[in-house]
Amino acid sequence: MHDPTIYATPVFIAALLAEEWYLSDRRRRERAHAVGYERRDTWASLAMGIGSLVFVGLIHLAMLGIASLVWDHRVVNVGTGALGWTVAIVGWDFIYYWNHRWEHEIRLLWAAHVNHHSSRRYNLSTALRQSWTTWPTMFLYPLLALVGVKPEMILIAEGINLIYQFWIHTEVIGRLPGWYELVFNTPSHHRVHHGTNSEYLDKNYAGILMWDRLFGTFEPEREPVVYGLTKNIHTFNPFRIAFHEYAALLRDIRSASRWRDRLGYLVHGPAWQPLGLTTTV
Repeated sequence: MHDPTIYATPVFIAALLAEEWYLSDRRRRERAHAVGYERRDTWASLAMGIGSLVFVGLIHLAMLGIASLVWDHRVVNVGTGALGWTVAIVGWDFIYYWNHRWEHEIRLLWAAHVNHHSSRRYNLSTALRQSWTTWPTMFLYPLLALVGVKPEMILIAEGINLIYQFWIHTEVIGRLPGWYELVFNTPSHHRVHHGTNSEYLDKNYAGILMWDRLFGTFEPEREPVVYGLTKNIHTFNPFRIAFHEYAALLRDIRSASRWRDRLGYLVHGPAWQPLGLTTTV
């Protein structure tokens, strides 16, 4: 088993319970602006996490298969020492930034990612609200094998990235020291990413390192964050959460009268509409 998130799951659950206990104390909750937990929302996030283990597990098998094929054509071999792990972890994180950004900028990819933003609450359970259809990972991350990262190291690097991102899904932790927030993703930075405030939309795509500062997508947390989607879904059904945007995308494609508009729905952002129409997303 090469996925460290499996072994980290008990820690995730313990941390989630600890945060819920902390936020349940009225005095402490008044000191923070955390919105706390809601039973149905939490169970929906947990169900999404469990479903992700199944669906994404199958995608991981395909990713490892493709990475093994690419490995046979590697340009260099960075080994399994400090250099190899640095390339694996930083390389995964760099690809993650662009993959994550494209998930917000291309509606077909947004349909796979939108479920992670569908909760109107922001706590550690939100981190578990993972996609079931992360199919682009099959093709993007195996590129690391081309520069000499062994396929099993690619999967471990993904687990390290996900484990890091777990703890930033909280309102309990405020701003961190400036040097840390300059380089690394933090709860403050990621709260912005989950915000529907106009100034926060499509910002702070980072996983571990703040690539956003290099590529012009960084936004600091200034105003209180409003969580959720610009058009929220009102369901706790994990299957609807996972696939509702695919259904909406299919409806829009079917309603289009021109092929270029059908293609436009697929490749433009989630708010795109053909000229003369208003957005329904």
